[in-house]
Amino acid sequence: MARKVSTRRKAIMTAIAWVIAFLIFFPILWTIILSFKSEGDAIKSPLQVLTSHWSFESYFVVQERSDYFRHFWNSVVISLGSTLIALVIAIPAAWAMAFVPGKRTKDVLMWMLSTKMMPAVGVLVPIYLMFRDWGLLDTRIGLVAVLCLMNLPIVIWMLYTYFKEIPNDILEAARMDGATLSSEILYVLTPMAVPGIASTLLLNVILAWNEAFWTLNLTAAKAAPLTAFIAAYSSPEGLFYAKLSAASTLAIAPILILGWFSQKQLVRGLTFGAVK
Repeated sequence: MARKVSTRRKAIMTAIAWVIAFLIFFPILWTIILSFKSEGDAIKSPLQVLTSHWSFESYFVVQERSDYFRHFWNSVVISLGSTLIALVIAIPAAWAMAFVPGKRTKDVLMWMLSTKMMPAVGVLVPIYLMFRDWGLLDTRIGLVAVLCLMNLPIVIWMLYTYFKEIPNDILEAARMDGATLSSEILYVLTPMAVPGIASTLLLNVILAWNEAFWTLNLTAAKAAPLTAFIAAYSSPEGLFYAKLSAASTLAIAPILILGWFSQKQLVRGLTFGAVK
């Protein structure tokens, strides 16, 4: 029987939720506001900032100084490429861990997750030297490879969790009907786990899109994504708040739009299997 919730409590909880949501979103909102101000207005008090003149000056300057669309395309190729390759590797791996009995599965999963516990700077020098010797510095292929390997443990963990929620009887029935291993994964398992795979894809695209450490250290100009595009507006002379805000807004706008239109699929995937 559902528990009755009073109108007053519902209103209070709604108000608290809106306040928390506003606090979380406020830094992004303030960045967007500053992007429409001049450098002089951007350093004024908050009230003066809100009442000062609004303009697109910072966006024009940013586009003239940096080729936004080249950085944008690099981010798209790197984030989507690394995520799709990780999914191709992770789906069979997660299938094996979820449906093939093994005593060491938990140990293997924990070992993979432990690789995320090492600070990235701890392996920067050897990776940088390998990239230099192999000609992968400042290339999209190199960044796709390193971001794929960096996010692969998370992808496998997420898919393993989703696959474990699928009844093993369904796979057994497919095997009795003569399904091969590849058919079982492609035509039975994958369609049933589409919500989980979609949420995994979206989350890892966001992680790859926002990755700054590797993109700043392994690129210079040709393959530089939007994270390097933003970093260009931090200089020894100081921070140019309006231009930095404009660059940040241009960088986060695509991923905000993607998240907004895919929020239902994302929530559905994150809650996949939560209710029996």
